[in-house]
Amino acid sequence: MARRAQQAILLQDVEKLGRKGDVVQVAAGHLRNYLGPRKLAEAATDARVAEVQRQADQRARHEAQSDEQARDMAHVLNRTVLTIKRRAGMEDKLYGSVTSTDISDAIWKARKIRIDRRKVDLDEPIKTLGSHKVTMTVYGDVRAMLKVMVVPGGAEEEGGVEAFEAEPSDLEDEF
Repeated sequence: MARRAQQAILLQDVEKLGRKGDVVQVAAGHLRNYLGPRKLAEAATDARVAEVQRQADQRARHEAQSDEQARDMAHVLNRTVLTIKRRAGMEDKLYGSVTSTDISDAIWKARKIRIDRRKVDLDEPIKTLGSHKVTMTVYGDVRAMLKVMVVPGGAEEEGGVEAFEAEPSDLEDEF
């Protein structure tokens, strides 16, 4: 009996198969019985493949594609000061924390630069108010450092993000 192959679009990274958004060939039964019910993949139609390709192209425009482009992004990030509002209690300790995902999302909201959360170097989440220095890998060996100001904000302001340009001398004085 011959196996029927079918194209599928991966909705999540699947080990030994591919990454999210990839169009792969899988056995029809594997898609129907395993990948589909677990929301790992869906059947590939022409319209859906075109939509996934359009999204990938759009995402690629926001990510660094070369060293020169990465250096430009790093220059912008080096001059950026993010202000993130969080609720805090006694002794300036946060209710919760600011994670690499929060920082990555804040960069996207403020500068429309996409940095993968895994490339934001935080040994542990930020748990106090104040000024914090955060380094990240933009592309290849190009790294950037930005300043994150965690300030108190009420419940209605939770997650508020602001960014502004700072002169390099302003950033160096505080670190």
